[in-house]
Amino acid sequence: MQNQSPTPVPRFHLAFPVDDLMAARAFYKDLLGCPEGRSSDRWVDFDFYGHQLVAHLVDHDEDTPITNPVDGKMIPVRHFGLIIPWSEWERLAARLRDAGTDFIVDPYIRFNGEAGEQGTFFVRDPAGNALEFKTFRNEDQIFAV
Repeated sequence: MQNQSPTPVPRFHLAFPVDDLMAARAFYKDLLGCPEGRSSDRWVDFDFYGHQLVAHLVDHDEDTPITNPVDGKMIPVRHFGLIIPWSEWERLAARLRDAGTDFIVDPYIRFNGEAGEQGTFFVRDPAGNALEFKTFRNEDQIFAV
């Protein structure tokens, strides 16, 4: 039998608007710890845990923030984020708290003791983009119902 290497997990690429590249760098690079890649005077790449984020400088964002109720909290519909290991999620939440970050949704546990138990929190970057950071007790239950 031939040795087969595992199928690599696809990486996502996301481009999003910001109104200040220096503030984006301070948030993504300095606060979140994402290494910076290529850049110009209108955009900058970040290594977001192996995924490519590109902050594009815009003069204004015409999108109106839209939210949906989830667990009694108003969740921004337009958001992106990561699923990270539980201990890393706890460390990141603590680092953001220590830095005085305003949470859109404070860290909390959903489905406690049930299938799909997860921790989640939401923050905004300096341009107002919403990010969600999640963790699961058991990654095999990411899509559990």
